[in-house]
Amino acid sequence: MPLPVAILAGGLGTRMHPRTLVVPKAMLGVAGEPFAAHQLRLLARGGYRKVVFLVGYLGQAIEEYVGDGARFGLEVAYAYDGEQPLGTAGAVARALPLLGDAFLLTFGDAYLRVDHADVERAFLAAGTEGVMTIFAAANHAESANVEYNDGLIRAYDKQARSAKMEYIDYGLSVFRSRAFAQVVPGTPADLTAINTDLIGRGQLAGYVVEHRPFEIGSPAGLTETERLLRELRTTNE
Repeated sequence: MPLPVAILAGGLGTRMHPRTLVVPKAMLGVAGEPFAAHQLRLLARGGYRKVVFLVGYLGQAIEEYVGDGARFGLEVAYAYDGEQPLGTAGAVARALPLLGDAFLLTFGDAYLRVDHADVERAFLAAGTEGVMTIFAAANHAESANVEYNDGLIRAYDKQARSAKMEYIDYGLSVFRSRAFAQVVPGTPADLTAINTDLIGRGQLAGYVVEHRPFEIGSPAGLTETERLLRELRTTNE
């Protein structure tokens, strides 16, 4: 049985204002329908069945559209931040009762053409508390922020970059729930702190992805993703 998939979808989407003043990023129209529909079908085609949306800002709009996920062939649940934004790690910590011992984690604005099941298998084979998917920075416009060798992530920092960094974080991870033990329930926390802790303990493995990532978190990214999804639709017709 595939692991559950947690989707971080509680951000404010400031780079996509003014559109995200009225709808969350996951509900932006892309290739004729809300982006969430494309992302959920991608997961369903990969054999996944249980999805948990981690929501906050305008999250009710996602729940109203997706519902229980049955029309996508999925079982979908929701974990809300509550009165204050909890940050990426805080949101995950709140959702742990819905996720169990291990789970995949991705972002609500990411369209990732990767074999999710193979990433899961790599996680189980590594025996670590986490796996970060990475992509060669030489093949992408974004600057490198990940140092990787001998199967492990050695450093990850978007500010203090070094010459040893040759990859970018791809946007999909797998975690054991115990990796979030340091997060105080109900308090804001960032996923960067979780990754830093795992790296320091030699508990974050890496998985190199061949296909470049797509996203709708920026106007340029949305345009590229729209083009990709329309091309894929034409190819499959």
